[in-house]
Amino acid sequence: MRPLKKHKDASGKLFLEVPLRGGDLIRHPLLNKGTAFSAQEREDFHLTGLLPHESNTLEQQVQRAGSAIRRIMEPMDKYASLVTMQNRNEQLFFSVLCANLEDLMPIIYTPTVGQATQRFSHEFRGGRGLWITPDHKGKMKDIIRRGPFFDDIRLIVITDSESILGIGDQGAGGMAISVGKLALYTAGAGIHPAETLPICLDVGTNNEELLNDDLYLGWRHPRLTGEEYFALCEEFVEAVAEVFPKALIQWEDFRNNNALILLEEYRNRFLSFNDDIQGTGAVALAGVLSGLRVKGEKLAGQRIVIHGAGAAGYGIALQVIDELSQLGLSDEEIRESIAVLDSKGLVIADRLEDGHYKQKLAWPRELAQKYGLDVNDPNLELVVDNYKPTILIGSSGSPGAFHQEIVASMLTHTERPIILPFSNPTSLSEAVPADLLKWSNGQALVATGSPYEPVELNGRSYVIGQGNNVFIFPGLGLGALASDSTQVTDGMVSAAAIALAKSVKDEELETGSLYPSVVRLREVSRQVALAVALRAVEEGVAPMRTELEIQAALDEMIWEPVYPEYVPV
Repeated sequence: MRPLKKHKDASGKLFLEVPLRGGDLIRHPLLNKGTAFSAQEREDFHLTGLLPHESNTLEQQVQRAGSAIRRIMEPMDKYASLVTMQNRNEQLFFSVLCANLEDLMPIIYTPTVGQATQRFSHEFRGGRGLWITPDHKGKMKDIIRRGPFFDDIRLIVITDSESILGIGDQGAGGMAISVGKLALYTAGAGIHPAETLPICLDVGTNNEELLNDDLYLGWRHPRLTGEEYFALCEEFVEAVAEVFPKALIQWEDFRNNNALILLEEYRNRFLSFNDDIQGTGAVALAGVLSGLRVKGEKLAGQRIVIHGAGAAGYGIALQVIDELSQLGLSDEEIRESIAVLDSKGLVIADRLEDGHYKQKLAWPRELAQKYGLDVNDPNLELVVDNYKPTILIGSSGSPGAFHQEIVASMLTHTERPIILPFSNPTSLSEAVPADLLKWSNGQALVATGSPYEPVELNGRSYVIGQGNNVFIFPGLGLGALASDSTQVTDGMVSAAAIALAKSVKDEELETGSLYPSVVRLREVSRQVALAVALRAVEEGVAPMRTELEIQAALDEMIWEPVYPEYVPV
């Protein structure tokens, strides 16, 4: 379908030329206004009699829909109601979401979206986006062209669903992740929903429960692997490059090895990034920098332990390494500043095969010996006792890993340890914030990957900041698109992290939070986008533009969920 023409009158009022009529218009979620169609629009678009008599404003619709959502108690029931609203009227959905972002973000994304992926086939509520399977080999361009697009697609979130949050392989149900991430792009950064496309790369599943489920909707085969898998990914990227040449691809919830291979293969060839690696790394670095603001200390000179060496831990380590490098530290100094553990304990180089991705994070045996860690099982407790970290970050998915003895050990060598249990959902968090604060008598600087309620301790309320990637990826994507960047560089990701840390207000830090309030998400995303775009220009991957020109480009791209007046064509 051809793009819809937009124009404004002298007062700035927006008009949209719309070809649909009657039931076709009401059934199109991107164009449906529901009860907000005016009397003239009802006449012009053959809607008279298809809607109740009274015409509402968008504000009245938001009040009605918001009240209905608040009356629902169960998170999954709220999720179902929101999905139904989005499938019926996107402009209303985003108005409700933006007006209630703090309450609804945990519903449309983590933790509730995890349940939604697991129950996807049993509670299917209509197709959205594209499912690509190995049966589409050789036909990828045709499949990608089939969406009911009114605009050129600028943003794609694609998952193969193999590593969904902490619940693993969810097959075709991973579409809920792509849809949820794009909803946050629109709510958080104002990217128009008509310019977004969620995709599930459904290459099968090794989840026996799904394969044996009569209601499972996905491609019912074991997962495609090896050369065939990567050939399908290559065909997908080449098809997107031809059909939507201005699009950005975000890789989401791919298994560690595949995620790293795809990131390295396409980061310089196509505008793309991996949120689990780069987004998580940036948001963690921002939390560390915020904590150091409270302590009045610098990143150089800190000792950092990262517990978990999967995609998230790898991304966090690389981001810290990059920042320390920018600060002028030598390779040896950087190596000694970060100790990374996987499921087998401290990552030591001679325990790994040559070329393994963890070699970038590994300590040489001599460095382990220096800290008395030349043992068969250099576990977390031993590393904390001997290495004496000032910062502890969790990406292991091991609930309870940060226990009281570990906190007590940190307090012997740092008055205010920074502790970030980032694994999510909450059931996989390395520690509960209330425990960390209790064990440290309120001295620990704590942020988490999942949402937690404020903690009351010693007559004080501590706000628990959530190190949610939503503070990074919407602004990172918006900045890359608004600047017409050709790639997402490490420098652009670093710029996003630093901008996020700077966006935290002093009064927010005083509450105990290391991150901004989510109610400021649009404001923060704008700051992140500007920093990203400026870095893209500085690094020569975007056309030369002044800051004023970039601000104008952001103004042009950011969409507000407000009904335009429709003109029939």
